[in-house]
Amino acid sequence: MKQHHSDAHTLAAAYALGALDPAEQEAFTAHLPHCEECRREAAEFEATAARLAVAASQPPPPEMRQHTLAAIDGVRQLPPRLPATASTTTLGGTLRRRAMPLALAASLVAAASFAGLAAWQHQQSEEQQQRARRAEQRLDTVSGVLAAPDARTVHGRTGNGALTTVVSSDRQNKAVFTASGLPAPAAGMTYQLWLDHDGTMVPAGLIDRDGTVLMVGDPADAGAVGLTLEPAGGSPSPTSAPLMLMRLPA
Repeated sequence: MKQHHSDAHTLAAAYALGALDPAEQEAFTAHLPHCEECRREAAEFEATAARLAVAASQPPPPEMRQHTLAAIDGVRQLPPRLPATASTTTLGGTLRRRAMPLALAASLVAAASFAGLAAWQHQQSEEQQQRARRAEQRLDTVSGVLAAPDARTVHGRTGNGALTTVVSSDRQNKAVFTASGLPAPAAGMTYQLWLDHDGTMVPAGLIDRDGTVLMVGDPADAGAVGLTLEPAGGSPSPTSAPLMLMRLPA
């Protein structure tokens, strides 16, 4: 990646994502021990990238174990095979012939049980894969903004004490918002982001806890990013005083 800024402070996001070229990597690594702000910023971006990566993984649902055990319990187990003796050959053959229909029935029950389980697992797998794909797409988009050659970073603090960061790229016309230390909103409330377009506040997405979100809208023409506390689901316009109004670089 080629960074068009001479200020090493602008390389923290790309450093956290491993997107620097060798010369930039060496320069920023040498810069880190002497800059507490860059160390903190790089650590925050690394933590954000880790949270996003975890979001892309999907553990198997707990119901899968229960369905599997239930299907196994419904399968009849055959007795162990014992070596036949001359005196029991005829009896053994008779028992085996009688056991065959039972074994076949048990096999059919098992097949039906596992067919239903397989269909359920397939549906669950499809849903998990869709969620994973969406999470991976968000991760790719956020990573692209953070590592953009023209990425610009601004820091702020909300009225309730949270640290905030906005990374924007004019070339991609996208912005990423990160919050750290954001208090949990009251029941039925959520935090809403806004883009200030010449005094008009345009909705830019929701965030209900610490983390990183890709902002909605057109940040290239916005002058500032705002944050308010709104009813769950968001509002078309702010209904409370801003907790933060952070100017974006021109």
